[in-house]
Amino acid sequence: DILGVAAAHRDLPASFAPPPVAVCHMRLGRLALYEAWHRLRRPLIQGRAGPVDVVHATGGVIPPAGDASLVVTIHDLAFLRHPEHFPRRGVRFLTRAFELAKREADLILVPSVVTADDCQARGVAASRVVVVPWGVSPATVDDAARARVRAKYRLPEQFVLWVGTAEPRKNLARLIAAAGRTETDMPLILVGPDGWGTDLDRLIAASPHPVRRVGTVPTDDLGVLYDLAEVFVYPSLMEGFGMPVLEAMAQGTAVVTSAGTSTAEVVGRAGLLVDPADVASIADGIDEVVADAALRRSLGAAGEARAAEMTWEQTASATAAAYDAVQA
Repeated sequence: DILGVAAAHRDLPASFAPPPVAVCHMRLGRLALYEAWHRLRRPLIQGRAGPVDVVHATGGVIPPAGDASLVVTIHDLAFLRHPEHFPRRGVRFLTRAFELAKREADLILVPSVVTADDCQARGVAASRVVVVPWGVSPATVDDAARARVRAKYRLPEQFVLWVGTAEPRKNLARLIAAAGRTETDMPLILVGPDGWGTDLDRLIAASPHPVRRVGTVPTDDLGVLYDLAEVFVYPSLMEGFGMPVLEAMAQGTAVVTSAGTSTAEVVGRAGLLVDPADVASIADGIDEVVADAALRRSLGAAGEARAAEMTWEQTASATAAAYDAVQA
C-alpha cells in the first residue's frame, strides 16, 4: 500500500495532475516543512499518516523516518561535483540532504552506475547503494499527430532537437557554438523551461546558425517532437541518468550525447558519443549523424531496441525489492 506525502497547500496549480495514490498533507507549508525536516528532524510523517513500514524520500528532501525504514533516491551529486552550476542556497540544501541520507538511510537508490560510484566515493558503503535505472513509455505517434505538432510549433521538415531545463551543466553554450560550426542548415530546436545561469537569448542572438526556443511543451507533444527530429543531441556535462536521451531512443531517434557520463551508460552502443567539453567534437558528432541517413536509421533502430528493454515495470520491481530488503 502506497501513500503519498505532501506539504500543506492552499491552492493547487491549474495544471496539477493528481497522483494515482492517496496523498496525506502535512500541516506545514513546503518551505517550513523542508527546513523543519532537515534541521529539526520533525515532524514525523506518522503523526499524520499513521504507522508506516518504509519512508521513501524520492527527490532531494529527507524526512525523518521515525521507527520506519528509510529509503532515499539520489539522482545525482552534481551539486557537490560542480557547485558553481547551482544557486548557493540549493547547494546548501542538497548537501544537507545528502549528509542526512548518508547518516540515516537504510538503502540509497540511484539511477546509474555513475551516481553509485559518486556516492561511494563520498563515503557511502557499496552495500547501501542499489542501482535502479529508470524506464520509459514510448509515445504512440501517427501522421495526424506529426502534422498537428509540426504546424503548432512551425517546425521545418528536418531539425536537430535538444530537450531540458536551461542550466549550466546542460552545456547549452557549447551546444549552440557547435551548431554554428556544423555543415548542416538544419535548425537547432530547444525544448524546455528556463532555469538559471544560462542566458539563452544572448547565446541564440550571437549564433550564426538557426536556433529556436520552443519552451515547455505538453507531454503529448514531447513524444511527437522526439519522433519528428532527425537527431537528438544532448552533450550534458553531468547527469544522474539523462531521461531525455532515453525518451528520444524510445521514439527511434538517433542520439548524440556525452562520453564519460551517465548518458553514455544509458545509450550503450546505441548512440554516438562526443566530448562535451569540446565544441568541435560536438559539431563533428552532429555532422556525422546528419550527413549519413543509414547511420541515423541504424542508431535509431538500436536505440529503440535498447529503450524497449528499460521499462517502468523493471524500475518498480527493483524499488519494491528495496522495500522488502530494508524490512527483512
